[in-house]
Amino acid sequence: MRIISSLAGLIAAVPLLSLASSSPDFTGVAHARRQRQDPCTLFASGGDDGPIFVDTLQRCDTVLIPPETTLSIATRMNTTGLSYKNIDLQGTIKFTPNMTYWIDNGFYFAFQDQIAFWILGGNDIKLFGGGTIDGSGQVWYDAFASNDTLLRPILLTIYQATNVAIEGINMINGPEWINFVNEGQGILYDGVNISAVSTSENPAKNTDGWDIYRSDNVVIINSQINNGDDCVSLKPNSTNIVASNLNCNGSHGISVGSLGQYAGEYDIVENFTSTNVRMANAENGARIKAFAGQGVGSGIVKNVTYSFFTESNVDNPLVIDQCYETTAEACAAYPSNVYIQDIWFDNFQGTSSGNEKSVVASLACSPDGRCSDINVNNITLTPPTQYGNATYTCQNVNVTGDAAYLFGDCATTGT
Repeated sequence: MRIISSLAGLIAAVPLLSLASSSPDFTGVAHARRQRQDPCTLFASGGDDGPIFVDTLQRCDTVLIPPETTLSIATRMNTTGLSYKNIDLQGTIKFTPNMTYWIDNGFYFAFQDQIAFWILGGNDIKLFGGGTIDGSGQVWYDAFASNDTLLRPILLTIYQATNVAIEGINMINGPEWINFVNEGQGILYDGVNISAVSTSENPAKNTDGWDIYRSDNVVIINSQINNGDDCVSLKPNSTNIVASNLNCNGSHGISVGSLGQYAGEYDIVENFTSTNVRMANAENGARIKAFAGQGVGSGIVKNVTYSFFTESNVDNPLVIDQCYETTAEACAAYPSNVYIQDIWFDNFQGTSSGNEKSVVASLACSPDGRCSDINVNNITLTPPTQYGNATYTCQNVNVTGDAAYLFGDCATTGT
């Protein structure tokens, strides 16, 4: 196996029982100094609490939102450039459902055409306290059902930040992505509980638990996620990432990608470990996805380990897809330019949903060695009984490991 460097590697090396009971305080002395300061306490004003929250956070070392206090946030919050701050969230931060305001004023990110309610950045910041961030998502879920071009705000964006810890926070009703880490380094999420579930017939779509982009040393551990898209997604240029000890329900899996979407861009995902994951009622389990076709980008996925996955009612428990959202004809004519190397799928067990009938794992690679050193070990996945024995499919890849026999000979033609 490989070694991941720095913070992510340190946490990955800790036994899972330790992860459940403790987490590192990597803000060190600076954080200890902050804790001696008296907090500035915020209460609901009856109006827009956004401006006073931003002002207080800029002035005070520690900001406390006490229990049974709900701050109503009606205007976007820019809290970047901070240093040595504590946000002790014991109550609730709730963003108003004023769709017109947020569409016109949300912080815009060109990557995948996103907007955000709140951007939090700087150095040595801790958000904790057992409270809740509420995105009032139901109005967005219903509106998106009739307008799929609608821009919907990200619940919390960590932007240009170093040494940020988010611990013991509940995140509910996110209109779209829940957490976006953009240009961050040394970011820890520990004990974050996410719920993005519609109460109407219109599903909560694109509610990724975490999206990581242009960031290094990000750790996501000990969390419960109930949502309608990726549980965790590594977007371009994500390095030294850990996503472990997670319960994911209703999601699209723990995903690397999608990569290679944009022409002229070279995407990198390197050094990623995801272990001790329970995946239920999901579209995918462990997934690597890359675009093919004319006019797409290129890149590399290298040194990725998925291990100890327990899956229940999952459409595609284990998948590599180098033709993501690309027709078979276009993929054959213009194979993916994202190379996938040194990948390990170890200790997978559980059941598929039967959505792919007997198929429980698929390694669909582009030709000419674009997938290499793909290892599978101790795989015991089964479909529903009506589909008989499990089927493992693959193409254009040499599979190694003690479970390689399940896939057969698929170096060129596939099985």
